[in-house]
Amino acid sequence: MRLNKKRLITVMIVLIIGLLASIAYFKVWDKKEILDLSYNEFISNIKQGKVKTVYLVDDPKINGVLQDGTSFITDNPRTENFKEILLINNVRVEENKRSLMIMNIISFIGFIVAFGAMGVFLSKQSSKQTSREFSKMSNIEAIDQGNIKVTFANIAGNDEAKESIMDLVDFLQNPEKYTKYGARVPRGVILYGPPGTGKTLLAKALAGEANVPFYAVSGSDFVQIYAGLGAGRIRSLFKKAREKGKCVIFIDEIDALGKKRDGINGNDETDRTLNALLTEMSGFHDNEGIIVIAATNRLDILDDALLRPGRFDRQIEVGLPDVNARHEILKLHSKTKPLAGNINLEKLAQQTVYFSGAQLESLMNESAILAAKENADYIQITHIDKAFYTVIAGEEKKDRSAISKIDREITAYHEAGHALVTKLIAPENKVTKVTIIPSTKGAGGFSMNIPPDKMYRSKKDMINSIKIALAGRAAEELIYGEENITTGASNDIEKATQIVGSMIKQFGMNKKIGMLNYNVLHGYGGFDAEIIKECRAVMEDLYEDTKKILGDNRNLLEILANELLMKETLNEEDINRLMDKVMKGSLV
Repeated sequence: MRLNKKRLITVMIVLIIGLLASIAYFKVWDKKEILDLSYNEFISNIKQGKVKTVYLVDDPKINGVLQDGTSFITDNPRTENFKEILLINNVRVEENKRSLMIMNIISFIGFIVAFGAMGVFLSKQSSKQTSREFSKMSNIEAIDQGNIKVTFANIAGNDEAKESIMDLVDFLQNPEKYTKYGARVPRGVILYGPPGTGKTLLAKALAGEANVPFYAVSGSDFVQIYAGLGAGRIRSLFKKAREKGKCVIFIDEIDALGKKRDGINGNDETDRTLNALLTEMSGFHDNEGIIVIAATNRLDILDDALLRPGRFDRQIEVGLPDVNARHEILKLHSKTKPLAGNINLEKLAQQTVYFSGAQLESLMNESAILAAKENADYIQITHIDKAFYTVIAGEEKKDRSAISKIDREITAYHEAGHALVTKLIAPENKVTKVTIIPSTKGAGGFSMNIPPDKMYRSKKDMINSIKIALAGRAAEELIYGEENITTGASNDIEKATQIVGSMIKQFGMNKKIGMLNYNVLHGYGGFDAEIIKECRAVMEDLYEDTKKILGDNRNLLEILANELLMKETLNEEDINRLMDKVMKGSLV
């Protein structure tokens, strides 16, 4: 219906344009200079043989054409011998101009009809072309990676996630075993967790282990402005999958099309696409051999219809690797790299807390690149150390001549404050490096604070993290005064605010606000006035505590800052040595 209406509008526009063009054409064609002759001038021109043609019609005026092609008009004498006079003087007489005008009108109408027919033809061709283009866009080109044999041997860590997926491999290889017991294998699996933890790799490994085709698409591929295009792509994808019989469909970033629908701010096209996905998944036959795996960083924002049994039955968390998993990942990515004999991957795994699998791979790759640049025989610990901080903070700036003396001093006290408070209130944390060398990611310096691996974070841990984050600003205020604090603590304040907000709003760690999850009560949109007031009070109390800690250890703060100004970078051994000397009284 909509297509016919568009076609009709197109035809009408074409006809109107043709009519206007035709009128303009005839206006221009008929726009010739017409000479108005008196009857005497007309008779004189006849006698001189200058008149070529006269059109005799029953009008007060007669028209004609002179020998030079000029049109003229003059009075009609209406005498009986007028025609005879014209013929005697060799003037051609035409008595059917009205017929000529009728023929012109008929020709004009014919021209319009022909033009309109051409418009209709072009409209039909345009409609067919639009249909072909729509079909082409709907026929999404999924990436068939069936020949890329990624298996679970290529994945280190994520043992729990791998175990949850192994039975799907068995199903794809031996579906009759499950049919015998009347079991229905999950039609869909959602892998959720932080970026870089190996969700895509797990999906590839499932297809590789089962030796079936792997179709990888992104949720954004189905988000289109054209009505029905996203749903068409969904149907095209599943049609291809059914043609393969057994396969794995992987939809990355499924939250792009599967967010919760509130019925108010929804998008009709997005809803239509999501409904198409739900319909296709519900249309599977039992044990059909198609498994849909989706990946997201935020499981909580997905629509409930996606997560119900019969759609995405399983939700598997793929979290950050623990120390043992990091060790395995580092060993996996070091197999093809010439490492020096003194490199301890187990120690490196302990230093890379909160590193994802992708970051660990990037760490080893950056190390190899640095070694290749130097034409070294082996990847040394210095290459890994430099790559470590490149992944975290970016490359060191080579030209530091534009940095003023006061800026270096402020940075030194700021970073020394972070390191000192870490050592004083959280000795179990490792401060592996403190530097005042600016990085290419915009940091003026940084203090690398690595907490121990833990399953849970206690309230004390979170409070200590806030104090450590605020220590840089507290050191600036202690040394230079409140009026001279800088913008260098912006990222620290952001981190501290996130932790305070989580403690109060999410984890129920505040007596005044209570043991409630305000994300459930108010949603994730923001904070109410009472929570903001309490967050501010907690932050101010912790900031005062941090200033007191630094004030009580000001001499140690100044020693660390001066050492940073001299060496620019301190490692954990340097910091421990300085603190031991101060504690023993040998360094004042």
